[in-house]
Amino acid sequence: MTAPIPLRKFPSPRDKSAESDELYAARKKLHVRSVSGRFATWRWILVWFTQILYYGLPWLTWNDRQAVLFHLTERKFYIFGWVFWPQDVFYLAILLIISAFALFFFTAIAGRLWCGYACPQTVYTEIFMWIEEKIEGDHLKRKKLDSAPMGARKLAIRSAKYGAWILLSLWTGFTLVAYFTPLDELLQAAKMLSFGPWEMFWILFYGGFTYLFAGVMREQVCKYMCPYARFQSVMFDADTLVITYDQERGEPRGSRRKGVAPRASGLGDCVDCGICVQVCPTGIDIRQGLQYECIGCAACIDGCDQVMDRMGYPRGLIRYSTDNAIKQHWGRKEIVAHVLRPRTLIYSAVLASVCLALLWGLATRSDLRVDVIRDRATLAREVEGGLIENVYQLQIMNMLETPRVFDIAVSGLDGIRIDGIRQVRIAPASTESVTVHVRVPPESGAPGSHKIVFDVGMGGDPSVSVREDTTFHLPR
Repeated sequence: MTAPIPLRKFPSPRDKSAESDELYAARKKLHVRSVSGRFATWRWILVWFTQILYYGLPWLTWNDRQAVLFHLTERKFYIFGWVFWPQDVFYLAILLIISAFALFFFTAIAGRLWCGYACPQTVYTEIFMWIEEKIEGDHLKRKKLDSAPMGARKLAIRSAKYGAWILLSLWTGFTLVAYFTPLDELLQAAKMLSFGPWEMFWILFYGGFTYLFAGVMREQVCKYMCPYARFQSVMFDADTLVITYDQERGEPRGSRRKGVAPRASGLGDCVDCGICVQVCPTGIDIRQGLQYECIGCAACIDGCDQVMDRMGYPRGLIRYSTDNAIKQHWGRKEIVAHVLRPRTLIYSAVLASVCLALLWGLATRSDLRVDVIRDRATLAREVEGGLIENVYQLQIMNMLETPRVFDIAVSGLDGIRIDGIRQVRIAPASTESVTVHVRVPPESGAPGSHKIVFDVGMGGDPSVSVREDTTFHLPR
């Protein structure tokens, strides 16, 4: 007989003295210590690069218009010299594919590089924390201010901080809307405080969530809301570069005086100073191993390296490495050789191929498009002179920002010709619908449908020419 399964008696919710498990840990506010070093420098380089790009692009002009504008009203996307239409959604699909494979590629090589250096949550949290430090002081002063009772000084400091956060958040929301509504229109509306309902909604919506995520929630977004933290483990393996603590070198940890050799005191290199925890924006202890909360920002590496320098120990107690490299004591060459493994090589090959396909598509993209639509109301009719006429609608799209004149010709049947308009002028970056009457003698072919070809171009220039097939119907 099998042994009975023991039953655990759960405490009553009313029993406050009973021990119970919580679904979520209570949040402990973090007072993150600022740190400097090579990785902190790289983070700030990415902060400056991304924010100059984000805030600066709407102010650039190109051909007397905004250089980057996703004009939803006109259904046109302007990106410097390119004008994209709804028909160009194919390029958006390629961009999404590139983004997906770039995520797989960089995660397989070096873990959460995106999270640690370029994710908007990381970037704006870094900016908000910098503002907080400049106004309230370092982590110790902020902690002291939090525990102090509310008074005139605390109220003034907090008002200054929150005011700066609000201004930055609103400017961030305003900039987002400037990508979809021309900036000059937004500036005029800002002077009169007369934003449209959608503009006002998105400024407040995006600005509000910038304030909430970067100023209030911070690490909670990375720990509980971001899905990437949850599924990153399926893209990691033992040869993925991640932030690691060298336990063999660091343990047993313990404090000691400067200049004391660790082995002489029976200790490892870790002095148990806790700086790696104090500088972590998610509040984890990397010495406990890789955790899903780790965003790969390398702040703990910078903090630990500074301590190692002061103690006279070699750097790298916390470093970028792989699980296999730590276990097998590999050097840099062995690590690089295993990072460039079949998995990452396949990702890189696919990513390079898709990027080349996108570049080729943009380079060979025609600046003229023609769609031919038959008039279905009347398939064919007899007109003066006994000729047979079919009517077509030509949608001609001039994708350049200069006006152009296009010639229209037709071929495919004996004696075929266009009655009326044979040339059309299209305004810059515009579409024109042209009604074309095509006539043929009745003896041009047997009754039924026949293939004909419309040629639209500029003076026979083959580089600006489009051929579109359609059918001509001859009645019985």
